[in-house]
Amino acid sequence: MTASLPLLIELGTEELPVKALPGLAQAFFDGVIAALDKRGVAIERGDAKPLYTPRRLAVLLPGVATEQPEQRSEVLGPYLNIALDAEGQPTKALQGFAAKAGIDWTALEKTSDAKGERFVHRAVTPGAATAALLPDVLREAIAAMPIPKPMRWGAHTYAFARPVHWLVLLHGGTIVDADLFGVRGGRTSRGHRFMHDAAVEIAAPIDYVESMRSAKVIVDADARRAEIVREVEDAARAVGGDARIEADNLEQVVCLVEWPKAVSCTFEAEFLAVPQEALIATMEANQKFFPVLRDGKLTEHFIGIANIVSKDEAEVAKGYERVIRPRFADAKFFFDEDLKQGLSAMNDGLKTVTYQAKLGSVADKTVRVAALAEMIAPQIGVDAALAKQAALLSKADLQSRMVNEFPELQGIAGRDYAKLDPALADLSNEDRASLANALDEAWQPRFAGDDIALSPLGKVLAIAERLDTLAGGFAAGLKPTGNKDAFALRRNALGLARTLIESGFDLDLTDLIDKAVVELPAAVQPHADRNTETLRLDLYDFILDRLKGYYADKGVTVQQFNAVAALQPKSLYDLDRRIDAIGTFAALPEAAALAAADKRIRNILRKADITIPGTVDPALLREPAEAALAEAVEAVQAETGHALAHGDYVSVLTHLARLRPQVDAFFDGVMVNADDTALRANRLALLKRLSERLGSVAAIEHLSN
Repeated sequence: MTASLPLLIELGTEELPVKALPGLAQAFFDGVIAALDKRGVAIERGDAKPLYTPRRLAVLLPGVATEQPEQRSEVLGPYLNIALDAEGQPTKALQGFAAKAGIDWTALEKTSDAKGERFVHRAVTPGAATAALLPDVLREAIAAMPIPKPMRWGAHTYAFARPVHWLVLLHGGTIVDADLFGVRGGRTSRGHRFMHDAAVEIAAPIDYVESMRSAKVIVDADARRAEIVREVEDAARAVGGDARIEADNLEQVVCLVEWPKAVSCTFEAEFLAVPQEALIATMEANQKFFPVLRDGKLTEHFIGIANIVSKDEAEVAKGYERVIRPRFADAKFFFDEDLKQGLSAMNDGLKTVTYQAKLGSVADKTVRVAALAEMIAPQIGVDAALAKQAALLSKADLQSRMVNEFPELQGIAGRDYAKLDPALADLSNEDRASLANALDEAWQPRFAGDDIALSPLGKVLAIAERLDTLAGGFAAGLKPTGNKDAFALRRNALGLARTLIESGFDLDLTDLIDKAVVELPAAVQPHADRNTETLRLDLYDFILDRLKGYYADKGVTVQQFNAVAALQPKSLYDLDRRIDAIGTFAALPEAAALAAADKRIRNILRKADITIPGTVDPALLREPAEAALAEAVEAVQAETGHALAHGDYVSVLTHLARLRPQVDAFFDGVMVNADDTALRANRLALLKRLSERLGSVAAIEHLSN
């Protein structure tokens, strides 16, 4: 049995790109394992994972075989009728094959396949030592790494993400002889750049993690992450608050430090007058600091993570506070200047900003959105005048200095300005607060997984805004193709659908689309070769297509979704209820059989060569099975009529499931296409009546695919 020893590879570099670091580490780790697997070298992976810091990429495997297994090869040669002549002597084809294999032709073996018997060369060679394979393993793993802009250094021809300065390569306690990027493998690593600026000798791979920790380097990113979270949370609690730890910000800090140390900092309380989102964005995006909140509100405290334990932490804190102060001062200046201007004045500036050449200015767009909001509002119990006023102000903050500096604050800035705008003083406190919050909520959902607008007025604005964007985009010929979607129509379609569905708004989507089209400029209004109905159907299908992924994430199968989508419900909320019902129905034992029966019925009706009557004649029900089915169909029509009218689709499908015995008996005992035309027509009428009710909630024949 081949021996197995721990393997350590550490590639020491200058500081690697922060955002790319986890991906590089994973790719290096995966590449080493793939290259070893490719060569048949046995690996004991255990719970091994990529190890990395800003200055190193490491692979530490608990067990790697010291050599390959025997290498067996099989090369097929010519068939006997080609390899041997009439006297049984080797032809040139066989002699050439044997020569290439390096043996006499008489030593070749034979094998057979579908075409006949042929010669074959089989060989067994000893496996190579893993140490001899590792240089190529490393080169192969590095060549497969995703490095978009490789860097060159010195007078060398090779390149990597950053200059390479050392290489640790140990199999067990033995150094593997290898040269990579002009650096020879050894056992010497390096500690923390400032706290342990010295060589670190690694006796064996199993000592690596602790040896580096002794040198003030935490090579395990998970351990570093946990240490950062612990220190940040402790520092925040010490000042009576809670740290805001966003995953992306945390991940970048993990990739910036080798030995994290939290530093508690403060800023002037006067900056808290600025919308907290702007201050938080500055702290997180620009400086990688962690804000401290109390009851959801930003405090004047924040936490920085140093890559060193300083002898004078107060000086480190001053440095962090010094770099953040100018950004905060800028934000406060923008905020104060915007308040002097007011939302109404900002709105006037939108007239000179082009939204899209065919669709006019941003101001034109807000007028269209306002008309839609005014129309939608009464349908969901919102004041139409307030909805119109809010919609007209919904993009005013795009002209603000704050949003120009912090684009991610669109809507948020408008909300805060609306709360303080004297021009809105005539509104009641309740209406003003509702309008202000709606200016922010109109942008929701902002990204995948984001919540929809919370307030009714916010939902009205969110729906109206997306309706205009989608209708305008399609009318102007901006429908997405491939990866191109300049106006984010896919995201807007899903946002519109989610808002309607998750709000429980039973609104006619086709009617909403028509009204949105009517509001569009004359330049993009539907014309003879593209009428309103065609545009509506295109846009409806586009929105439905976006919902496939939405429902797939909820566990809805493609068949279930298609079964409901085939009916093209006008209301997306109604579509959602039908999808819930079809999911319940699909779990019933009768579902598959009824779906198959419905598919069979529809095929029969489609091929019918006579006019099918609108009613069933009881006098023509000759067979007991067809009489029983007719009686069951009439009963289920009466039982489900009220439930169907009131959207109780689960009840409808549950009743329909009870028809299975009668349906099975009918197809077992009744000839539908009877020679007697009257009988055939009556049986087709019965099947048509049954199929209409079977398909009243969803086209259940899709479930039989």
